[in-house]
Amino acid sequence: MRVLVATVVHHPEDARIRHRQIPALLEAGWEVIYAAPPGDLTPLPDRLSRIRVPRAAGRDRLGALREVRRALRRHSAVVDLTVLHDPELLAVAGAITGPVIWDVHEDLHAQMADKPWLPELLHPIGGLLARGLERRGRRLPRTIAEVGYGRAHPDAVLVRNSVTVPDEIAPTGDDRVVYLGRVSPGRGADLLGAIAAGLPAPMTVDVIGPLDPGLTLPASVHGRGFVPNNVALGELSGATAGLALLRDLPNYRHSLPTKILEYLAHGLPVITTPLPVALEVVEGHDCGIVVPFDDPDAVVDAIAELREDPELRNRLGRNGHAAVREHYNWRDDSARMLDFYAEVVAGR
Repeated sequence: MRVLVATVVHHPEDARIRHRQIPALLEAGWEVIYAAPPGDLTPLPDRLSRIRVPRAAGRDRLGALREVRRALRRHSAVVDLTVLHDPELLAVAGAITGPVIWDVHEDLHAQMADKPWLPELLHPIGGLLARGLERRGRRLPRTIAEVGYGRAHPDAVLVRNSVTVPDEIAPTGDDRVVYLGRVSPGRGADLLGAIAAGLPAPMTVDVIGPLDPGLTLPASVHGRGFVPNNVALGELSGATAGLALLRDLPNYRHSLPTKILEYLAHGLPVITTPLPVALEVVEGHDCGIVVPFDDPDAVVDAIAELREDPELRNRLGRNGHAAVREHYNWRDDSARMLDFYAEVVAGR
């Protein structure tokens, strides 16, 4: 079977799309056409072809949607299934021939408060537009990335942002903590400088991920910028801990940050703010330390505790690795995704 996978919002190396879902499809024997914005890709395997479409960024989206509409009309006619990864694409879904699935990455209404390009005064209007797109999207078969999204999509199939789990993990170290993923105010970007300043030399804060427009990191923080997920994950091993410092915003309140699972899968204890699902994972599996929101001193204290106690941090890391392998393993979610895709193609 052939599938068209489309996004105009996400980076072409998006972890969920490029490094989990597409490999699962290829391993199951599907051929994949990948329509995504410009950007370097890791080498393309057999049966994966690339189409470049404009990126929809900020308030400049109409041109990208016109272009992607043409691509969807053309390429959906030669595949068995089209999978849309952006709510924006629902506006041009009428151009698609054949079965369509919407993969819901976020709580569309709640995420309006975390859009740096949308002025706060326009959040209510953005929320209304989001509700309209959600109503349109509910006509389609859907997968959702989080259990909490089931409130808006009760008939969707859950395909979580679980992770691939290495069989072996390296011991933790005592010279660096890591932050993986998008760097934004809502994810604690402004705490990183204070955390780095509070650590003893030569310990570092290593940040692997893209910065929101207008943000800069202080010189005390080692910023890597965007790194493809498969490469970034290889750089986690041996750190002291992984940081997940999200604020208590509606878009995060009922979600489990994927970075937490990625840290744990690679044997790192996690230092996280007390978002409900993160709290449940860390305390339920004894695999990290919970700190208050917006409290860099508490983060520094947690890092010091782990740095000075290798037995503690390695025990927490082993607990986390075992928990992810058992409960948050992409092996299980990919099987659910493939079954659902086949059902939609078959018209069931």
